[in-house]
Order: sequence, then structure tokens, then C-alpha cells
Amino acid sequence: MNGKIAEIYNRYRQLTDSLSDGSVPVGGEEWTKIAKEQAELTEPALKYEEYLEQKRRLDQSEEAVSTETDPEMRALLSEEIHSLRSRLEQIDEELKILLLPKDKNDDRNCIMEIRGGAGGEEAALFAAELYRMYIGYCEHHRLKIEVVDENDTELGGIKEIVLNITGKDAYKQLKFESGVHRVQRVPETESQGRVHTSTATVAVLPEAEDVDVEIRDEDVRVDVYRSSGAGGQKVNKTETAIRLTHFPTGIVVTCQDERSQLKNKEKAFKVLRSRLYDYYSSINRTEQDAARKSLVGRGDRSERIRTYNFPQGRVTDHRIGLSLFSIDSFMMGDIDEMVEALTIAERERMLLS
Repeated sequence: MNGKIAEIYNRYRQLTDSLSDGSVPVGGEEWTKIAKEQAELTEPALKYEEYLEQKRRLDQSEEAVSTETDPEMRALLSEEIHSLRSRLEQIDEELKILLLPKDKNDDRNCIMEIRGGAGGEEAALFAAELYRMYIGYCEHHRLKIEVVDENDTELGGIKEIVLNITGKDAYKQLKFESGVHRVQRVPETESQGRVHTSTATVAVLPEAEDVDVEIRDEDVRVDVYRSSGAGGQKVNKTETAIRLTHFPTGIVVTCQDERSQLKNKEKAFKVLRSRLYDYYSSINRTEQDAARKSLVGRGDRSERIRTYNFPQGRVTDHRIGLSLFSIDSFMMGDIDEMVEALTIAERERMLLS
């Protein structure tokens, strides 16, 4: 690790000198490229500087205590040595985390797809609650949610909804939500008070950029049709809804949220691009990433990443074995503790590997 961080530090110093010595024209393409690389290396480089400073102080204190004869001064130096060693161990762990390979998609916007799974209308109602949960979370973290496509039920449930979520580190904050979410509770329609189990699936995809995926015109069929909705809701009399069919993969995307055919088409292509990016990336994805994505599964009751048990007021994430007894606030979007725990667990897994 020391060799790697020293290499990063030397590169950081080199880039910093290039930006400050006037050898590269300010604001030009080369300057922008150098500034971006320097910014990416700043945090580990500064942490390494702190490590070197603490190590220098430790060496001085150890040398001083070896020649000190005054008992009181030796005691003070010994206390400082203990403190410096503890801090060095802490910095060492922080450097390990900073050197972990970063997910290249973390800083991207994302596409979220929520679908009712097993359980009929109760599953659709639960999918609608998950949607509201993510609205609360995104509002708190200043992420913008835009509906791309929505298929409601007459009782207020959601068969399927596709969202475009934009903002700082949107994918990083939501990527662990992919999977089958299971709910256990007594439905309002249950006359005998029996607890039912239903599911909804969530898929979170990084938003693809134009350079990530090439979509040829001849590979896509564009169909235009009239929007429809539950109980006559959001119905347009003009043909503004868009359906895209990608022939090579069989992927189909629909968008009918906007009243403008052009806007629906733009949204639909954005979703198609992200699905294709995920599809093609999965071909060469590492085994660990493939396992994580496979958590979405088929929506069966036996497949789940998380259980929402309303009678017990408990939310349990089965990937890390964490249970939180705050289901009311959780369903309002207060899921930060769970997201942080999943992030830490992933970091620890990477450190072990």
C-alpha cells in the first residue's frame, strides 16, 4: 500500500506544479484534464501528507524518549507516542479505504424502476409506498425525481413506475436498493386479520451517456400511441405516448408521462440507453457485481433483500443482517442508516478481498 500511495502523492505534486508554474495555459483543454486528475488525487494525497507528518513527529518523540532522563518528561513523551501511534493506525485504515477501486458509475444520475411483484393488488400498493419512500429520501438529499412512465391500478397501487433521478452521486446513494422488497402485514381488504406476504422489485441503473452506448436508428422501432391510465386518469386524446423496441436485445421502453410526444421520446431514449448500458456491461461484469445485480430476481416471495414487517414495526436487510425498528419513519424516506450500513459492508467486503 505504501508504494501505491507514494506513487499517487508524487503524481499529485507533479500535477499541482503543472497547474501553478504557468507551463499549461489556464482554462485550456489540457489544463482542464490536469485539474480534473489532480482533484481526484487530492484527498488521498492530503491524507498521505498527514500520515508523513504524524510519522515524523512519532520518530522525533521516540528518539527523544530514548535519551530523556527526567521521569515526568518521559511520561509525557510516552503518552504522546501512544497517541501518535493510534492516529497513524487510524490514518492507515483511512488510506486503505481511499485506495479502494471506485465504482465508475457512482457520480452518475440513475434510472429507478419499481414494479409490483407477487401478491396482486397488495403488491401494487406496496410498490406505491416504496415510490413515496424514495420521494422522501430524494427530497432530503436534494435529488430530483422525474417520472418517465407509470402504470397505476384503480385502487392507487403501482404496477410499474420508471423514474429518472438526478443530482450529486444519485447512483451511489441508491444502488443498494436493487432487489426484491418483501412486505408482511394485514392488508386493508383482509377481513380475518391474517398477515399476508407480498413483494415489489426495485432496479437501479446508472444513467448512460451518449458515449457509453451506440444506438443505431435501424435497431430501434418507434411506436406512437395514445396515453392511458387507471380510471381515465392522465388520458390524452392525441398520440403522445412512445414505445421503443430495441431489436438486438428485445428491450422495450415506454413513456407516456409527458403531453409532448418529443419529450416522451427523449425520456424513453434515456431509459433505453441506460438499460442497454446495463445489459452490455453485464456481459463482462465481474462475478461479484453479477451476484449483486441478480438480487433483483423474479419477484418471488422467497427472493428478497429486505423485509418490511409492519406488525413488528421492523425493517430487516438480509444482505447484512441489520434490523431497524423504525418502520414508520423508514417508509417516509428516512433510510440513511440502512444506506450507510450497506455502504460500510460493501467497503469491508472489498477490503477483505
